Amino acid sequence: MQSNESMHRLTRAEVDFYIENGYLGPYAAMTPAQMADIRAEIEAKMLKTDGPNPRRPMQSRHMDQPAVYDLAAHPAIINRIAGLLGPDIVVWTTNFWLKEPGGAEIPWHQDINFWPIEPPVNVSAWIAIDEATADNSCVRIIPGSHRQFLPHQQAPGEMAIGEMVDPRSYDAGSAVDMELKPGEFFLFSERALHASGANTSQKRRLGLSVRVTAPFVHIFQDSHLHPGHTAILAKGKDVMGFNRYAGRPSSA
Repeated sequence: MQSNESMHRLTRAEVDFYIENGYLGPYAAMTPAQMADIRAEIEAKMLKTDGPNPRRPMQSRHMDQPAVYDLAAHPAIINRIAGLLGPDIVVWTTNFWLKEPGGAEIPWHQDINFWPIEPPVNVSAWIAIDEATADNSCVRIIPGSHRQFLPHQQAPGEMAIGEMVDPRSYDAGSAVDMELKPGEFFLFSERALHASGANTSQKRRLGLSVRVTAPFVHIFQDSHLHPGHTAILAKGKDVMGFNRYAGRPSSA
């Protein structure tokens, strides 16, 4: 029988695809039925409660909710990312992305424009808690856009985030809709240009982003994330000692 690690190991073709396009997937971490139980726990314990970050209640819930910790450290995610970053893997933050019907557009952007890590090395997993389709505003990615840093500028006030890539610097004609069933995820680079439209459907879209790096990357935890922030050493070891970790939180 194959181990989880060997089952989730990337092939050379998958690594080449990521290098060329800046993303991979979708993959399944679990079935929609399995995700249904986790979704119920998220709705009951997280969406309406404060978390470790007093400014952003849907960030860093891996620190206080075992279900989020388990999603962030899921072998289907971590072992694939190890094929891109190496054997020592750090989950440095998690964030829920909730887009109710009528939810605002997220404009085209590169995540590294916003992040407190140095050097800027990251692979993100975006996990579907709800079904994510073109109708309810799934994430869209422009393949190959990760091979350059693009200028950002202030976004219009009706957008869901404050900055966006200068529209003169890209062509969204090749954009791919990352449609996912509950329990599926995709991986993407810190520089992959991505966006999601306004949710014009009557169906909510909830996902969890898991930001993953390596121990040689310095995370500005207290100063730029929030006081007391802890990461997850999800695989391997940390011989650098730059960052602060905690284990799986106890059940409430």
